[in-house]
Amino acid sequence: MDRDGNRKPEASQKSTRPRVPWFWWIVLLALLVWNVFLFLPQGQAQATLPYNVFVDQLQSGNVTEVHITGSQIEGTLEKAIVWPQGGQGASQVSRTLPLLPSAPATPQKYTAFTTTFPDSIGDTSLMPLLRSKGVQVDVSQPSTPWYVLLLTDGLPILLLVGLVIYVATRSIQGQSGIFAFGKSKARRYEGDRPTVTFSDVAGASEAVTELHEVVDFLRSPLKYHQIGARIPRGILLVGPPGTGKTLLARAVSGEAGVPFFSISASEFVEMFVGVGASRVRDLFEQAKQNAPAIVFIDELDAVGRRRGAGLGAVNDEREQTLNQLLVEMDGFDEKHGVIILAATNRPDVLDPALLRPGRFDRRVVVGLPDRNGREGILGIHTRSLNLAPDVDLILLSRTTTGLSGADLANLCNEAALLAASKDRKQITCADFEEALDKILLGGVRPMLLDDHDRRVVAYHESGHALVAWLTPEADPVRKVSIIPRGRALGVTEQVPGDDRYNLSRDYLTARLAVMLAGRGAEELALGEVTTGAENDLVEGTRLARRMVTRWGMGSLRVMAFQADDQQPFLGYELAQGRDYSEATAARIDLDVEKLLDQARNKVQQLLEAQRALLDKLVKLLLREETLDEQDLERVLGPRAVPEPQTLVLPQGSEPQVPVPGRDGAGRGEAVREGVV
Repeated sequence: MDRDGNRKPEASQKSTRPRVPWFWWIVLLALLVWNVFLFLPQGQAQATLPYNVFVDQLQSGNVTEVHITGSQIEGTLEKAIVWPQGGQGASQVSRTLPLLPSAPATPQKYTAFTTTFPDSIGDTSLMPLLRSKGVQVDVSQPSTPWYVLLLTDGLPILLLVGLVIYVATRSIQGQSGIFAFGKSKARRYEGDRPTVTFSDVAGASEAVTELHEVVDFLRSPLKYHQIGARIPRGILLVGPPGTGKTLLARAVSGEAGVPFFSISASEFVEMFVGVGASRVRDLFEQAKQNAPAIVFIDELDAVGRRRGAGLGAVNDEREQTLNQLLVEMDGFDEKHGVIILAATNRPDVLDPALLRPGRFDRRVVVGLPDRNGREGILGIHTRSLNLAPDVDLILLSRTTTGLSGADLANLCNEAALLAASKDRKQITCADFEEALDKILLGGVRPMLLDDHDRRVVAYHESGHALVAWLTPEADPVRKVSIIPRGRALGVTEQVPGDDRYNLSRDYLTARLAVMLAGRGAEELALGEVTTGAENDLVEGTRLARRMVTRWGMGSLRVMAFQADDQQPFLGYELAQGRDYSEATAARIDLDVEKLLDQARNKVQQLLEAQRALLDKLVKLLLREETLDEQDLERVLGPRAVPEPQTLVLPQGSEPQVPVPGRDGAGRGEAVREGVV
């Protein structure tokens, strides 16, 4: 593929001729050398004499010299002899080829001979006899065969050379290894690959609208340069996990039709200092050579964390990589046409120098999808599924409040797996409901509980369900079960009727009451306290503390403090200290305790007044084990709903609409809570 996007002819026409493996050529060459060696002339012909014949020739004075190598004796005769002699059968002449069958030899004259010394019986008279006859004697050690020398001396060197050549070849081809340790590991995607466009993205309409401008920058940069505008250098995609940040980056590349370099920030950092900075330089150099292009860095917080923060030693490699990233983003030519897209779900831990204008100029928030967005996401992920007529995506989108795009994709896949495991050809609504329970509540865990434990779990879950059913501000109860799922012995599933972006104090206190209702039912009906309410107490205390410290719902009123459990930089937080006094901390603790006590008292009064309904619900739950909304309505009656509230204004007054950006009005942050 050339730089203009045209396919090279030699790349599209590959040879289909079968290739012979290289090791067969080596085997053929070895056989050829071996046969040539066998057919080479072996020098002067020798007669293979028996040892007694050799001794007879020695005693007769016909031997002039001998050469002894181990047990092999070779020598020269003064007068040629005829061998083999008549009646002694075929001789073994050394000139006979070892690979050919031996044939009966005809008598010939020889002046050279060879014989074998009898090691087993020995001959002590041989050397005196050789001296007495004046025979020249030469003795040498047996020589090592050539193939043994090749295996012991030559083979290790050949293996070492071959290993070096192999590593060098793979390093050059794969752009990795010891010869390319500082090269970027970014994966490049060209425009002719199957791409993702904005039509494949749902549930993030605001983010798509903002990213459309980026596509226009890459498609028509000239009109922006002519008017004097500067194209944004970096765009940061911020949002919870699974909301489609990576998918949006791929969609921008697919819409713009430009080269797309994708890399995770963790791939920059290695154990050697300086390698990450080298990879950053190489990545930006490749992007500039292929401009206009998009560089996508996923999980930016892996390398972009605040410098000098945290408890313990400083990570020099990560900080040098971050410094190089800052330098490269600041050194862009405004007309290069390279845009950096980055994604993170922890913008609070990023270094401030990385977020300033000129580096990451824009921040695009990719939040959880609303009801219409969830319907669109479900429509995309069910396009290839065979759905039954009873599947209603609109109803399904209402019951999946708080789920991200990845969760919805997993929901569709789980429903398809359940239908296939039951040998069905279509995916029904029951499959989606079972898949949703598996995702939200966990898989069914087979456990054998005794009657006492089942009654404890039944009263605990019935307390949750009864208080939620009779409290108008609480979320509707979708299902109650005493079947163990995941890590819980029983579950009470509440699903908000619609998306909530602004939570009132009444709603939050209702949630506190529902959380403490399980323990209250155990105390009222069984007179004992168990460990089953551990998670309820932890979540209730956390919610009450946030109500006091962050939302001004305690005695501190409009004062707010950063009292979050998540501290990304422990050392930094310790160095900065707490932003309120010990007296204020004591007031916070008292307010939290007061909120929890008020919720507990409300629960106790409600359960005591409705004790008959509680026992009736427990009895039915012990028999059926799982109850849905229809079952609860049949036992408890119609669910309590909040009365609509109207804003009463004094006569002659008009509502004042706050102007955003003036005296801080209209800058309140919306609070988003997940599924209870």
